[in-house]
Amino acid sequence: MNSRTFRRLLVFLIAFSSGVSVCEAQSFDRPPPQKLQNNRIKGPRRSKTIKVREPRAAEKAKKQAEANERKKRKDYQKYVMDNKKRSIEIQTPVVRERMKQNFKDADANYKAKKKNITSRSRKSAKKYKK
Repeated sequence: MNSRTFRRLLVFLIAFSSGVSVCEAQSFDRPPPQKLQNNRIKGPRRSKTIKVREPRAAEKAKKQAEANERKKRKDYQKYVMDNKKRSIEIQTPVVRERMKQNFKDADANYKAKKKNITSRSRKSAKKYKK
């Protein structure tokens, strides 16, 4: 009985030691992690932006629509300026001077208000800046 357990133990040890040696035979020296990191591509990878092309007629129509929109804005601005000039021209000289002074006062008030707002926002930005 004693010899049987001894044989089993011996067979187990031989199988275990041969398994360890096989595992050692398969291992290989890997480069240190720093070398792996140095071999990788430096910098961010850029993903390609895919442009979906539309039919030429559609592109042309969009450009035409944008041009028409720009022209409408320009014409509207011209209309406003002409209307403003006309409204000043039809007034008497005294009223005309008063209107010009009102425009100057309004511009001055706007500039003062804008300056005040920017200085306040600058102060608050400094308060939260670290």
